[in-house]
Amino acid sequence: MTGYAVVVPTLGRPGLATCLRALAEASGPGPERVVLVDDRPDPAGTLAAHVPPALRARTMVVHGGARGPAAARNTGWRAAGDVPWIVFLDDDVVPGPTWADDLALDIAGAAAWTAGLTARIEVPLPADRPPTDWERNTAGLATARWITADMAVRREALEAVGGFDERFRRAFREDADLALRLLDAGWTLTEGRRATAHPVRPAGRWISVRLQAGNADDVLMTRLHGRDWWDRAGAPRGRLRTHLAVTGAGVAALGCAALRRPRAAAACATAWLAGTAEFALARVLPGPRTRDEIVTMALTSVLVPPAACWHWLRGRIAHRAVPPHVPYEAGEPSPAPRQAARERLRS
Repeated sequence: MTGYAVVVPTLGRPGLATCLRALAEASGPGPERVVLVDDRPDPAGTLAAHVPPALRARTMVVHGGARGPAAARNTGWRAAGDVPWIVFLDDDVVPGPTWADDLALDIAGAAAWTAGLTARIEVPLPADRPPTDWERNTAGLATARWITADMAVRREALEAVGGFDERFRRAFREDADLALRLLDAGWTLTEGRRATAHPVRPAGRWISVRLQAGNADDVLMTRLHGRDWWDRAGAPRGRLRTHLAVTGAGVAALGCAALRRPRAAAACATAWLAGTAEFALARVLPGPRTRDEIVTMALTSVLVPPAACWHWLRGRIAHRAVPPHVPYEAGEPSPAPRQAARERLRS
């Protein structure tokens, strides 16, 4: 078995103890080292209480500086020591009972030019009712093409592309960006056999509004990887175009009303109302349709479109000078993966 280290960026959430306990109890060869990256802005107390006895001798805690998960992962893998593979886990996942055995098989079966091995992410949903909008959102992780909730990456590949891009300050798109840069460098990414559960964590009523900040990250992805990155990354495009149209209709209605053009204002307001109602129904109908869910969908369906537009505009301004990513040439910054693989085999 080739050695590996586990890197867990964390904000000290309660799920961390569950994650580490499942890691310790999984059958198979354990990690050589576990690196917890404490990314809280003002760390209060120690994370040692979350670490089970079986992992304490192999666990180290480093501080991430509250710079986001991409920077935290970079801090973690660089602190992990000279191990061939780095396994990134989120602090709210639960590795399966045979996780370490399956990881060993994943690594043993990896080609020399394979950079990353994904896991099968399973999102447990309620069996007695349809899932809520937030639960359906989380369930999308199960079909995400590349996701660092559980991703094993060859250390050599991380070094070759410089790790994660720390301009991604949220847990969004930093995994797709890394994957596209690895593919551009000539590496491959493979689906593994190990299974990891990703429970739906509690979230407040306004979570869907807060998630619209990801539209700024989508702008950064477009600047870096071009307009076709959605297809290359297998990422759903979402409803940004519709949100722009609905928000534009709302703004136009207000503008026409201010200019005392009632007919135009009424037409624009009707378009805004129709778009908002369609969006709300599209979110309510697949769900449990409880009173609380309907109220939440009605309120947030009014706020999500302008929030999406705001973050999209913010991203356009913030990332306007970002140059496109240039695919790596052989030898820069490291030999091409197959050449490097041949050199490893000869040594």
